[in-house]
Amino acid sequence: MVSMQYVQEQSIAYKKTFSNMIEKEWGYLFYNEENPLHYDANHAHLNKSPVQPEVVYNQVLGFFRSRHLPPRYYIYNVEECEAIIEFLLAKGWQFETFKNAIQLWNGKLIELEEIPEIKIEVVDESNYPDALKVECAITEFGGKEVREKAFEFEYKSSAYEHFLLKYKGIPVATACLFIHGKHLQLESVATIKEYRGKGLINHLIFYIQKLTSAKDFENLWVYPINEQVEKIYSRHGFDTVGHYHFGHAFLEGKAIKAIHKGE
Repeated sequence: MVSMQYVQEQSIAYKKTFSNMIEKEWGYLFYNEENPLHYDANHAHLNKSPVQPEVVYNQVLGFFRSRHLPPRYYIYNVEECEAIIEFLLAKGWQFETFKNAIQLWNGKLIELEEIPEIKIEVVDESNYPDALKVECAITEFGGKEVREKAFEFEYKSSAYEHFLLKYKGIPVATACLFIHGKHLQLESVATIKEYRGKGLINHLIFYIQKLTSAKDFENLWVYPINEQVEKIYSRHGFDTVGHYHFGHAFLEGKAIKAIHKGE
């Protein structure tokens, strides 16, 4: 079983690559004024129940308001943070919870029949515009207003390796690896709507698995956003080794669940 502490450590390392971080006694403040609508880059990361919820509330609200950023919380250890969740609800905040799988690749490759129309490339300067166009077209990633800046930060960071899938010469899908020490994390795997249902993602996952099998790493992780995606990864040798439970509290903007649905 994977501990919640490990999940949070991975999450913090991931978010530090595209946002600024301030450590507090109750957790962390993440912010990036260049990309204000990027939720992962702008929120209070709460990992334990504060002794004085109102004090923390005022700190968080004042911090984000002073930077003209929408205030929000990512609350881990939800069961232990009931006091501040109740406080936020009483103040009119919206709240949603998630219980998502943690999956670990078992190292087995599920062979796929090669399709000549599919070409997969590592993203570099020559195909960056194509990859960016795909990323911005995927509403589940937050759309152009979020991904344009986020993709730029990720591409410039040595902690990421991005991939682009072309079908019949047309850029239609992307994925990336986040590198943290000896651990790899599969992120942002998606196809534009017009080309879904063709099994293209299967080839992208397989390509990345073959590539990573030759790297010096300990584990390849993925955090699927729902049970349907979890089943896809399960077919590719990703075993579910645990679950993590966290909440999202927000005053304005869309719910994360609505974004994941492409609303």
